[in-house]
Amino acid sequence: MTGFWIFRRALSALTLALFIHAKAPLRAQDLNVYRGTQVPPEVERIYERGLHFLVAAQTEEGTFPGNYGNEPATAALAMLAMFAHGDDPNHGPYAKSIKRSLEHLLKSADAKTGYIGSSMYNHGFSTLALAEAYGAVQDERIGPALKKAVELILTSQEKNRFKAWRYSPDAQDADSTVSGACFVALIAARNAGLRVPDNAVEGALKFFTDCQTPTSGGIGYTPGSGAHGGATTAIGTAAYAYARKKDQPTFTKAFKSLREGDEQSGGNYPFYYEYYAAQAFFQSDVKVWEKWNEKRVKELTTAQNDDGSWDGGLGSGISTGLGLLSIALNYRYLPIYER
Repeated sequence: MTGFWIFRRALSALTLALFIHAKAPLRAQDLNVYRGTQVPPEVERIYERGLHFLVAAQTEEGTFPGNYGNEPATAALAMLAMFAHGDDPNHGPYAKSIKRSLEHLLKSADAKTGYIGSSMYNHGFSTLALAEAYGAVQDERIGPALKKAVELILTSQEKNRFKAWRYSPDAQDADSTVSGACFVALIAARNAGLRVPDNAVEGALKFFTDCQTPTSGGIGYTPGSGAHGGATTAIGTAAYAYARKKDQPTFTKAFKSLREGDEQSGGNYPFYYEYYAAQAFFQSDVKVWEKWNEKRVKELTTAQNDDGSWDGGLGSGISTGLGLLSIALNYRYLPIYER
């Protein structure tokens, strides 16, 4: 599987580079650390049960029942959870479901602007899924759709006075949660070979710094709002780690705040927090992530329903997708998870 994935991404990256007339540097990867790690049987057990729920619950149109089930972000997160398991996305056991999710994303995209869904939340998660699908799924529509989606994120940022994002592409205000979704999508797109200017990355990072509370180091929802909770701090920590800026004071303070406040960080949307916390801990300190991950697997094992799903305020589809992605780093197949 690993060889297939790397080959497909390399081949498609070359194709897209010709398509957009852009070049991207190749990055080496430590295979001993990031791929081929033996997955504990308890992780595999609950992960496969979760995937089976997503496959069974998904409609022919690629949507899911319950809250937010029709949103493209839900299909995007389900697709990402399937990718993360490491099976062949074109011919493996989840290929049909992946195709349904992809169709839903592409049909939800505006043909002219590339805007996916009705909010930048949807657009950010959907762009992330397209970036991870690119080079893995055999569909020539992905490259052009991804290019448009990335261009919309960049154009939206350029028009925004905070150089970040909120609900609408034309918004002049910004918050750290929508910005997190768009920022991670840009990092994934850059990893896939698309051109993402350095000033776009730097502008977004400055926004997270502006949202940081000087005393606690936590990341707030908006600049000056104070620490908003664990999710926003995890988002800011992960953003700096993905940007390879772990030597910056913003990262150091945010990571310290995240570690100290982890026990009470879930709030009303624990699956959302855990999704970003997993990335933040793994990207920041693997040893810390290992301890956190062990606790997380136990929590998910206890809370998993008989049908393989997890309940949550966001609905069973998106909660299950986020729940699986919070432990997907045990597999380490998704390119975005590379350190």
